[in-house]
Amino acid sequence: MTALAGKVALVTGAGKNIGRAIALTLARAGATVLVNGRSDRAAIEAVAAEIVAAGGRAVPQLADVSDPDAVAAMAREVAETLGGVDILVSNAGLRRQTPFTEMSYAEWREILSVALDGAFLLARAFVPQMIARGGGAIVALSGISHHVGTPNRAHVSASKAGLEGLMRSLAVELAPHNIRCNCVAPGTIDTVRGASAGASPGMTGGIPLGRKGTIEEIAAVVRLLAGPEGGYITGQTVHVNGGAFLT
Repeated sequence: MTALAGKVALVTGAGKNIGRAIALTLARAGATVLVNGRSDRAAIEAVAAEIVAAGGRAVPQLADVSDPDAVAAMAREVAETLGGVDILVSNAGLRRQTPFTEMSYAEWREILSVALDGAFLLARAFVPQMIARGGGAIVALSGISHHVGTPNRAHVSASKAGLEGLMRSLAVELAPHNIRCNCVAPGTIDTVRGASAGASPGMTGGIPLGRKGTIEEIAAVVRLLAGPEGGYITGQTVHVNGGAFLT
């Protein structure tokens, strides 16, 4: 599998779950993968080591995507060491469940700062590199919550809805530069959820396929959108949810 040979891919939130699966999948397709995480250096180093052990190329990149200076520094380092990025996967996000009447502005901003502000900062930092390299692909990880309406997740839903709007706008604006921008919206996926995330709210039943999705199934769709096979797809939100939400 060499469809992405010669490409450099940055995957944020890649230390576990969906991000890890995306990093492994892009590496298997031949890309050099920058494995990003915010604070758990051991996790991203383990994923990078797993890729290298399988014969791929990977570099751990510790940086908080909500920090403009950290993102700018990461972009400079990537430009100096690898010449830039061709594929950007904005996967990093925080899961939280809080009733709206108990939600502080600080918590609201914390959630939006990673998924939405982070995607903006990353695109602003790395799109110039893509333009210089003749094009690229941005894939952002959205979700099902804001499509079906989910209680206690107003901040998460707002961040993901904004993310889809950002990708649609960038898809049109960056198309002349041969940069494609899409979202993948997972449904209920079999992942290890942190304590603050709680159970999958409102999404535990009613899945026509009768099961949770796998992280590999999400990674495969990201791989399609990032590679040459997805060359005519841009500005879309691709739902991967077993039929739980139909567009």
